[in-house]
Amino acid sequence: MFQVMVLEDETPRSEGTEKMTGEESRPSTISTVNNDAIESKPKGSSIAEHYRYKRKDQSFLKTHKIGTWNVRSMNQGKLEIVKSEMDRIKIDILGISELKWTGTGHFTSGNYEVYYSGNQNTRKNGVAMVLNKKLVSSVIGYYPKNDRMITIRLHGKPTNLTIIQIYAPTTEAEESTIEDFYMELQQTLDDVPKKDAILIIGDWNAKVGETAVPGIAGKFGLGKRNEAGEKLIDFCQENHMIITNTCFQQPKRRLYTWTTPSGQHRNQIDYILCNRRWKSSITSIKTRPGADCGTDHELLLACLRIKLKQHHKSTQTAKPDLQNIPYKYKIEVKNRFDALNLMDKEPEELWQEIRDIINDETKINIPTITKKKKNNWISSSTLEIAKKRREAKANGNRQVITKLNADFQRAARKDKEKQIMQECEKVEEYNKKGMTRDLFKKIKYFRGQFIPRNGTLTDQNGKHLINGDEIKNKWKQYTEELYKKEINGTGNLELDNYELEPDILESEVKFAIETLANGKAPGVLQEIKPECSLEASMVKLKLSYFGHIMRRQDSLEKEIMLGMVGGKRRRGRQKKRWIDTIKEDTHLTLTQLNTMAHNRNMWRGLIHRIAKSRTRLNG
Repeated sequence: MFQVMVLEDETPRSEGTEKMTGEESRPSTISTVNNDAIESKPKGSSIAEHYRYKRKDQSFLKTHKIGTWNVRSMNQGKLEIVKSEMDRIKIDILGISELKWTGTGHFTSGNYEVYYSGNQNTRKNGVAMVLNKKLVSSVIGYYPKNDRMITIRLHGKPTNLTIIQIYAPTTEAEESTIEDFYMELQQTLDDVPKKDAILIIGDWNAKVGETAVPGIAGKFGLGKRNEAGEKLIDFCQENHMIITNTCFQQPKRRLYTWTTPSGQHRNQIDYILCNRRWKSSITSIKTRPGADCGTDHELLLACLRIKLKQHHKSTQTAKPDLQNIPYKYKIEVKNRFDALNLMDKEPEELWQEIRDIINDETKINIPTITKKKKNNWISSSTLEIAKKRREAKANGNRQVITKLNADFQRAARKDKEKQIMQECEKVEEYNKKGMTRDLFKKIKYFRGQFIPRNGTLTDQNGKHLINGDEIKNKWKQYTEELYKKEINGTGNLELDNYELEPDILESEVKFAIETLANGKAPGVLQEIKPECSLEASMVKLKLSYFGHIMRRQDSLEKEIMLGMVGGKRRRGRQKKRWIDTIKEDTHLTLTQLNTMAHNRNMWRGLIHRIAKSRTRLNG
């Protein structure tokens, strides 16, 4: 239940005895042009056209919609409604006040990235920034200061953009609390690079009023200024900031940002501040009364002309799904292996052809791994209730709004319970089918707590780092300290009694790869299903190439293959030569191999028998 606040001096959520009803028309500023006075078009280029070409370098600027909204707690289901409103109005960046979440961090939700900063212990205050996913690549860093302010810095042109979302204490709070808020805000602002375009947005719980202050506030505010408004004016004066939503003439229904629960009083207590140097970048600012998420605040939206780094689609190739290799893949690879011309080919050339065959057939026949999109747990019927609530708000029917708000919360809770029941059914299904990996993954999801990503770094003095160069230097220092070695020459090492571990055998490595469990670090043989028999195809290809080399009289490949290198084998080098692997596959001596290789029919029969035995072993 919202509290009705009517005392003007004690709270910013009051307009005294004045009531704002209807939409006030503003005087027309459009001048008429006498067409009779316009004669033929003059020849040559005009001065305006000349300057239009000079301004051509500014054409890269793009208008982004940046807003702030006090949602009065982001309870169950409200984030989905806020995202749908952002989609409908096409908002790029939205600041949130009174989030009432605990902890700090960021996470992905649909097509948006949420950065938030809440109280560590209790569900009070809290602020957040919701960014469209296409702008995530422009984020340089963010800093969750406390449960009343969060800073995010974005890469832009002609300058970087820093946005500070705040939630100021009400005038009912203690004076020390208000002073601490402005002191911490000043510290945060001092850490922002001076060249940045700066926006400070949020619920200030202050009334600036309609009295203009040159260079700080315009004449298009609402009501009379209170003590909190004077403090906000002083803060802007010290930091060369301007309160932008008092500088644009709008109907009063586009100016007020908060309405009392009774609907009798309306105030302007949410503001968007901008440093004076970049005030011309803001082309429009007004509230959107048609937006609704079950709060008594209005969405305040500004249009900012600046170029932010956009997200481009990754050129990284999709990974093949090696758990679902079709039988056709084996056939195609086998046929192309059989068609290989082994005559007069260098080993490097042959290897490139084998590699290309495997890669080409993988792209054609093996499906790629597709990331499963999370289902929206909130039902369409619940979203329909939210739509009706927005329509009731537009009609001003407060009783219907109250009823629909309760209906939405009830429906959202049922949807959440339904989602949990569906997940429990999946757990039972995994248990019946023996899918232990998926089973324990789901159990861990239910038992564990949500842990958001935390993307902030601090230096040795505890200062949070937002600048990209500072973050790089911090990682450099961390890496240098991690791998720094202290050489101590005073110690005596006794190396008389020690025993070296035996070398790792190839058979041991092969056995380890073959016995790996699914879902663990993959090995070559583990990722190939038995029915594919690729190992048999590779052995067949290797033996065919060996027979081709043995039948040649004098060649460099033959000398290398049969040659014996003198001297002791270096530690760490492979034990077996290529000829040793041939002997292991065929179980024949070199003399027997040489005899059979010169008899093509006998050699083909040997290859066929070995390939067939490998296929049975894999099957």
